[in-house]
Amino acid sequence: MNADFTAEEQTFQEEVRTFLEGEFPAELRDKVDAGIRLSKEELVRWQKILYKKGWIAPNWPSEFGGTGWSPTQKHIFATEMGLIGAPEPVAFGVKMVAPIIMAYGTDEQKQRFLPDILESNVWWCQGYSEPNSGSDLASLKTSAVRDGDDYIVNGSKTWNTYGQYADWIFCLVRTDTGVKKQEGISFLLIDMKTPGITLKPIVLLDGHAEVNEIFFDDVRVPASNLIGEENKGWTYAKLLLTHERTNISGVPRGKRRLASLKKTAADTADGFGGNMMDNAAFKNKLAEVEIELQALEYSELRTLSALTVGKAPGPESSILKIVGTELAQRMDELFVELAGNNCLPFVPEQFEDGFQGSPLGPGRSASTALTYFNNRKLTIFGGSNEIQRNIISKAVLGL
Repeated sequence: MNADFTAEEQTFQEEVRTFLEGEFPAELRDKVDAGIRLSKEELVRWQKILYKKGWIAPNWPSEFGGTGWSPTQKHIFATEMGLIGAPEPVAFGVKMVAPIIMAYGTDEQKQRFLPDILESNVWWCQGYSEPNSGSDLASLKTSAVRDGDDYIVNGSKTWNTYGQYADWIFCLVRTDTGVKKQEGISFLLIDMKTPGITLKPIVLLDGHAEVNEIFFDDVRVPASNLIGEENKGWTYAKLLLTHERTNISGVPRGKRRLASLKKTAADTADGFGGNMMDNAAFKNKLAEVEIELQALEYSELRTLSALTVGKAPGPESSILKIVGTELAQRMDELFVELAGNNCLPFVPEQFEDGFQGSPLGPGRSASTALTYFNNRKLTIFGGSNEIQRNIISKAVLGL
């Protein structure tokens, strides 16, 4: 693969940089740099700026409002977004449910849902995992029983990231219990305002209620909200997960974190009159991370190239997910190593929204441990890395 950009691609790169420097709001950039979590309103504000520019959905076909960019342009855009710290569009709508609606939805469903997703008028969340069905997703038990023109949904979903903000949820539900478990699942879109839905926040180790449990008690959902065919939801779910796993690799933000690691190491005394960038053992760890990040970037580029010719990401998406998430956790460990005993004190303020503490912010040592704890989830969501290794064994090695 030729990694050099053409003159046209370099021009595009400059266009992206100029746009981000001028249009990514300074107050949002300051919050990102300080490690302050952005609110729903702030995220939507930024997404609408991208929508106005026509850059909200690089992976969508042009006919639905996508950019028509090449894989290299998509890579350049994602990289520049990551380097400046601009949040990517929340994945559940643009990157996850939208491609499923495009591929398997009716014309009416496309007209109904896609414009609002594109314009960030509607916030989506994911309803896959259940209290007793996580990595073994096919064992899910949330049921949807046909009743005339509706389905009656009962059950619960868990780990619903930002479910507290959601207007809609896309759910896997069991519509047939008399067949192989993978064959009795359907893909249903549910309005979160429907009577019978209850949401319970789950407070994580970092003190933030980022995920939720959602309960369905005799929730009546129009049958017109079924995507594709009944009992074919497992097929659609696997396609969605391959896109999710590819997105999880996180190369652009990995580059930004790597730059922060180097700066932090240069500012951290090694106890022998120098800084941690002079420490041979630490420099070796940093070099290993940088080499693996570059290798991951090339692997991601090959996957994007395959997408341009109509191929869906296959087992390579599992590889990207494994390497990307484990690499992010290794960076967390290096930040903890630099923070040292400053990770230990309990600081109540670090559990409050707006506390300025992260590996990128002024109070970085105090909350490095919280970032470390929060990111332990990376190797679990999107299908645990243990399950991804099983997928690779079957798809690549034929085991």
